[in-house]
Amino acid sequence: MYLTQHTDYGLRVLIYTAINDDALVNISTIADTYGISKSHLMKVVTSLVKGGFLDSIRGKGGGLRLARPADQINIGTVVRHLEPMQLVECMGSNNQCMISPNCRMAGILGGGIRAFLNYLDGFTLADLVNKPTYDLLYFPKVGLIEENEVAEDA
Repeated sequence: MYLTQHTDYGLRVLIYTAINDDALVNISTIADTYGISKSHLMKVVTSLVKGGFLDSIRGKGGGLRLARPADQINIGTVVRHLEPMQLVECMGSNNQCMISPNCRMAGILGGGIRAFLNYLDGFTLADLVNKPTYDLLYFPKVGLIEENEVAEDA
């Protein structure tokens, strides 16, 4: 099993936002930091805002911030919101599989998904933020690193 890129990026956005929670962050900075597509990230952020994980402040000086403290954002809830969790056709609404009425695969795989999500329910966004990650992603440090690299190249 794997998580979609959408969910991966969603978790990265939340980590970045949690680390920089003392200021509003913007999509361009997050995209540049992770080296990912700004347009794809906009879709991810829209989903996180709709899910109540992020607040979006529009206009000049606007940006993103966590909708609630990091220790109140459950990872299992985030993954449920972002991830379709349809591992096989018969788990979806457009099931055309002829053996579905007699097959146990959806039930067995569904049990695995429940176990996976129950495990993730034991963690919050605060659990994903550690000192090494903080040191990499806290945005004033990102600017200082770039300035130091330019100074060294000069």
